[in-house]
Amino acid sequence: MKQVVQNYKSGELAVLDVPVPGCKPGGVLVRSSYSLISTGTELMKVSEAGMSMVGKARSRPDQVAKVMQSVATNGVPATYRKVMGKLDSYTPLGYSLCGVVEQVGAGIDDVAVGDVVACAGNEHALHAELNWVPKNLYARVPEGLDPRYAAFGTVGSIALQGVRRGEPHLGDVALVIGLGLIGQLVVQLLAASGVRVVGVDPDPARCELAGRLGAEACGDPASAAVEAAVAGLTEGHGVDQVYLAAGGDSNQPVELAARLCRDRGRVVDIGKCRLDLPWNAYYEKELDVRFSRSYGPGRYDPEYELQGRDYPIGYVRWTERRNLACFLDLVARGRVDVAPLVSHVADFDDAVETYQRLKDGDLKAVAVLFRYADRVDAAPAAEAPSVAVPTVRVQPGPPRPATSPVRLAFVGAGTYATSMLLPHLAGRDGVELSTVVTTTALSAANARRKFGFAEATTDLDAVLGDRAVDAVLVVTRHSSHAELTRRALLAGKAVFVEKPLALTEEELAGVLAAVEESGNDRIQVGFNRRFAPLLREARERFGVRTGPASVRYLVNAGRLDHGSWYLRGDTEGSRFAGEGGHFVDTVSWLLGADPVSVYATAPSGTEDLQVVLRYPDGSTATVSYVTSGPASLPKETLDLVADGKALRLDDFVRASVYTRKRWVSSRLPKARDKGQEAELAAFVKAVRTGGPMPVPLESLAATTAATLAVRASLAEGAPVTLARAR
Repeated sequence: MKQVVQNYKSGELAVLDVPVPGCKPGGVLVRSSYSLISTGTELMKVSEAGMSMVGKARSRPDQVAKVMQSVATNGVPATYRKVMGKLDSYTPLGYSLCGVVEQVGAGIDDVAVGDVVACAGNEHALHAELNWVPKNLYARVPEGLDPRYAAFGTVGSIALQGVRRGEPHLGDVALVIGLGLIGQLVVQLLAASGVRVVGVDPDPARCELAGRLGAEACGDPASAAVEAAVAGLTEGHGVDQVYLAAGGDSNQPVELAARLCRDRGRVVDIGKCRLDLPWNAYYEKELDVRFSRSYGPGRYDPEYELQGRDYPIGYVRWTERRNLACFLDLVARGRVDVAPLVSHVADFDDAVETYQRLKDGDLKAVAVLFRYADRVDAAPAAEAPSVAVPTVRVQPGPPRPATSPVRLAFVGAGTYATSMLLPHLAGRDGVELSTVVTTTALSAANARRKFGFAEATTDLDAVLGDRAVDAVLVVTRHSSHAELTRRALLAGKAVFVEKPLALTEEELAGVLAAVEESGNDRIQVGFNRRFAPLLREARERFGVRTGPASVRYLVNAGRLDHGSWYLRGDTEGSRFAGEGGHFVDTVSWLLGADPVSVYATAPSGTEDLQVVLRYPDGSTATVSYVTSGPASLPKETLDLVADGKALRLDDFVRASVYTRKRWVSSRLPKARDKGQEAELAAFVKAVRTGGPMPVPLESLAATTAATLAVRASLAEGAPVTLARAR
């Protein structure tokens, strides 16, 4: 299928061929009929992409701060790869469309194949021929509503939520500053609510349009006519609400709002304009400044948007989806007229030219629609029969020829895969990147372009059934690791799965059962630290250990950004369940044994953990996993003491060994090499030669079991004894 994309590094716009997205449970696959260009939001993004690197940095100081923190934590090379990987990738455009349901995912019963729906979301309602849309981000289009106008659903919801935040009442007077697409819709929604509206915009054509759509007066922000109109409509008191729907760097809108708003009036920010509030003016009138967050309650909540968990209507009357349905109803009943806002309709194939004309100013428009080849006015396709796809089971084949390249398939192409794994495999002798599989079409296309995959797809079963694929690398979110690993093992593939291998004891048992059923134990978990060159050299210099050891491992995990999927404990497991295997495995490798018991405790009121591991020879290790430490503290420090000797690792930058002679690694600045390259080389070698996997399955299972035992120990308040892993 085709999709409009932009390279944020170069600014290049393109209509790209990408894989068709899969129809996941909890949503529907929608074939686009019309999608709307937001001439404000999208053109701002297009303009930012055309800036220099310095300009991009100035426009996004929040991202610059994250980059600097990443440099402190991961070093310059790793951060550079991560940042450039994100910049030099195609990103999607679009967030408002109307289309026809082509396939219905499991758990969806409110729409059927052939239904016409309006869709929302900058990850799900893209300028693309097909989109997968979760349940709470689509709404059925009322019968008889032109699909061109239904494509306004998302921007209409933004305007509607802004009006709701202003709490207008019958007879109020409101000022709308900025008469672009959102402003024009706000004008109509206010007028439909019985509010008298004054509009402000420097463009006379937009002022004239707003006047036709319900504004009683409009004018340039610098003109005396606007102030006169407000004075006349309010008897000199000022407007009840001001709606900021303007963009740009000027502070004029917020200053005008203070001047024309009444005492204790409300100012609602809907757009993205400069907000240097003049303190005296806002204080003296005690103005109520409010922000309107996009489409309404539910926005940016992954449980609502992605998992389909609705808010009870008795507590949250107007959610994203209810706003979307409400706006469509208003348009269908003629209470809001979007037809005058359509300045231009372009064929989807002409998308790049259309954006360029908008950017250059050749095309003056309030709203532009893309028209797709298979529009809703054509008869919808018949529903395809639902066929259950069985799990692919293939016994491991004979050893592969040593001279042929190892063919690898990646499942997942997120930030970690593209910054820490794929750069070590792309172009490597003896390796062929066969197929990349993702749930979103564009991420697969990006990985194919950047790393040279032969194929990109969203069809995992096709890859598992491809006998030419030697190994599958699972680099997805934690909750899917165990099931994807199980399926790949049953398909006869060697498997590299990022940690964690499993999030529950049941998932771990399922993976081990798949090994027994298939006879395929060719599995490696991404415990990369044992492969780190600096740590390996330090262990070698420490020498043979004869007596029990004491190990202290401090992990300054730090706090996560709000909204990070790592915080979704109900689906993705705890932070320690997801990351703790790294540290358990590192200690076990250093001691040459697997733990026999785990005891965990957590300081009251924190997410910090103290995990004590006991080993067969009496050695003990304490892993202090803290999230409350300062960002300036190194992430990982490790000390091992035994036999009158000591080993110290300082965040994979420097290591020391204290014996009769002290050894300290080079003081020259080095990148943090946490072992990913060596780990992948060992995995590829094992697949090529048929030799043993880099880490025995028993150790992988024991590390996973120990990591999971932390939760049980916390619940019981006592040590948990570990049974011998198979």
